[in-house]
Amino acid sequence: MREVVDGVFELSLGFVNMHLVVTDDGVVLVDTGLPRNAKRIDRALHGLRKQIGDVTAVLLTHHHFDHVGNVADVRRRSGARVFAHAADAPVITGGITGPEPQGLAKLATRLIGRAEPTKLDQLLTGEESEPLPGFTALHTPGHTRGHVSYVLDRSGGILFAGDTASGTRDGQVTLGPTQVSADPAEQGRSLAKLATYEFDHAVFGHGKAVTGGAVERFREYAGRQA
Repeated sequence: MREVVDGVFELSLGFVNMHLVVTDDGVVLVDTGLPRNAKRIDRALHGLRKQIGDVTAVLLTHHHFDHVGNVADVRRRSGARVFAHAADAPVITGGITGPEPQGLAKLATRLIGRAEPTKLDQLLTGEESEPLPGFTALHTPGHTRGHVSYVLDRSGGILFAGDTASGTRDGQVTLGPTQVSADPAEQGRSLAKLATYEFDHAVFGHGKAVTGGAVERFREYAGRQA
């Protein structure tokens, strides 16, 4: 686990990142990683001198199992409120079965298993909303119909891009994983939408965080695709 910017920590769980945000009211998780990683989340909280009961909210970016893998366990043990977009809710709650995983995700599903369904405490709707103080939820469909990215009003703005975008090893920005995307073209339009906001830093479900000048990397990518 590493601190990306003040009070925002990135925890790598296999091939996916989740994020922990320390607030005045407790800890907010953005996604929960692959299934069967509850103990690693507990250890990360311990490293912050926190415990599972300090988690007050979970902001989910989308329904894929590598992002919602531990949310049922976290909700059960912490009492945290869980937020997700209405369009992705039926998969997260188990009302419908999501699309079959492909590639590395398919192998991981065979080895680890699927995410446990969970109830949701608040559904996000519309293009933009404020689920928690300081957080803006932005509907960024494409990777899934209900994909959401979040901007935290801290340290010049921190974007939690989920899988709409990914950070490259050389500090650039590209589209997030498209092999499992519902609509890659729409995903590209959502990345361009993110480029219209203001933020200094960006973190991703997959790829290297960009600290400083992050929105310029988004604008450069969007400009090349225009």
